[in-house]
Amino acid sequence: MLDPNLKAQLASYLERITEPVEITAHLDDSQASQEMRALLGDIAESSRLLTVTEAQGGPKRTPSFMVHRPGQTTGPSFAGLPMGHEFTSLVLALLQVGGYPPKVEQALLDQIRALDGDFAFEIYVSLTCHNCPDVVQALNLLAIQNPRIKTTMIEGGLFQDEIKARAIMGVPTVFLNGTYFGNGRMSLEEIVAKIDTSSVEREAAKLAAKEAFDVLIVGGGPAGAAAAVYAARKGIRTGIASERFGGQVLDTMGIENFISVKETDGPKFALALEQHVRHYDVDIMNLQRAKALVPRDGLIEVQLESGASLRSRTVILSTGARWRNVNVPGEQDYKNKGVAYCPHCDGPLYKGKRVAVIGGGNSGVEAAIDLAGIVSHVTLIEFDTQLRADAVLQKKLHSLANVTVVLNAQTTEITGDGQKVNGLAYKDRANGTVNQVPLEGIFVQIGLVPNTDWLKGTVELSRHGEIIVDARGQTSLPGVFAAGDATTVPYKQIVIAAGDGAKAALSAFDHLIRTPAPA
Repeated sequence: MLDPNLKAQLASYLERITEPVEITAHLDDSQASQEMRALLGDIAESSRLLTVTEAQGGPKRTPSFMVHRPGQTTGPSFAGLPMGHEFTSLVLALLQVGGYPPKVEQALLDQIRALDGDFAFEIYVSLTCHNCPDVVQALNLLAIQNPRIKTTMIEGGLFQDEIKARAIMGVPTVFLNGTYFGNGRMSLEEIVAKIDTSSVEREAAKLAAKEAFDVLIVGGGPAGAAAAVYAARKGIRTGIASERFGGQVLDTMGIENFISVKETDGPKFALALEQHVRHYDVDIMNLQRAKALVPRDGLIEVQLESGASLRSRTVILSTGARWRNVNVPGEQDYKNKGVAYCPHCDGPLYKGKRVAVIGGGNSGVEAAIDLAGIVSHVTLIEFDTQLRADAVLQKKLHSLANVTVVLNAQTTEITGDGQKVNGLAYKDRANGTVNQVPLEGIFVQIGLVPNTDWLKGTVELSRHGEIIVDARGQTSLPGVFAAGDATTVPYKQIVIAAGDGAKAALSAFDHLIRTPAPA
């Protein structure tokens, strides 16, 4: 099953386990079971502390297996082959069950172990989804740390009947105790906060008690991370409050244009950002969403959705941007029910089906090219009279026989049967006629909108909602700086956001040394 190089790498990783690990498998005579049997055989050969057994009977999903400690009956389960992006999830489960400590703060581990209740998680994934492993690994860690928590990864391509029965049209999708829990990327902290209902109040009380910062950064993407590093290196009290550390980078598949890093992916890059920030004395406050910015008594107060407030002498706004919606009837009704935003993650769920891509820029054309290799047909809808993607991408797109490009078209409605998408309507902008396109999925790729709604009336914004900044990153409010995709700086690129973050931190420090501290 595993090639020699991968087997050698696996054996090297598994040298780190110190305690026996058992794998209990439920298999039959199917081709999928034969592949799983071969995989588990390779795993068993990789460490003398690993034992694989096949159990009689079995759970409702075959093939599947559980990773657990001897004598225990709970642990992470995998229904279907955890290959592709999920192979890392399997390796981490083996390591952690085998005694290798997770890289998680002790306070969070204590919180997980103290969770009171019985939680059974089911997570549906595709093996090409780059967001899925983070959620799988977070849930696996919960099951390893707390015996009252069960988790099962379910490979959607193998268990298509469940995908249809539960109307799953986007991954990762998580069910808890049989009820829908969430969709899309979720961090370990987010999951724990969602099931530990008293944690929000406890965390808000801790935040409210913090002393004022010299520099408070709002947003944890490349701009925020760079600002934190540069500020901390000045030896001043630095804090960073973010809704999710890494920001939009977490949803980026391939990164090949960050100078000095030849090739990486978004989740790896986001992890590197956080590790770099944690190397310095920075107070990282994750899962915190800002709702207001208020100058008060010589300080700047950032009010959070949790009810807490943070105070600082200077603030750097680096809240980034989010996917732009089409804003037509049906879009919100069918989000994650046929309306999707990540072709890499959700594309495999539409194998052999008809889909549309809205948007003719680089992201839209790239999505159409990727999907064309999976689905039966792609219809690309572009508002302009011509595509805006790079010429090399357009050439590739037009070479594909199962792609139709519709130009000068305005999407007017997304239709469905109440459960899932069944079509799209667009208006021909040349003659005004309305056309219907029957399909099963729609991928929206029309750019970004800045996360600045909460700043209206506080700092000056452009007509597009971007924070207006000068050459130093200064906003219209003294002591408040901004950086990254949320600002008027052109060219929304990771490397530019990082540079802007560094510049904003240096400007904030310059402001501090020239401004008397409040009493």
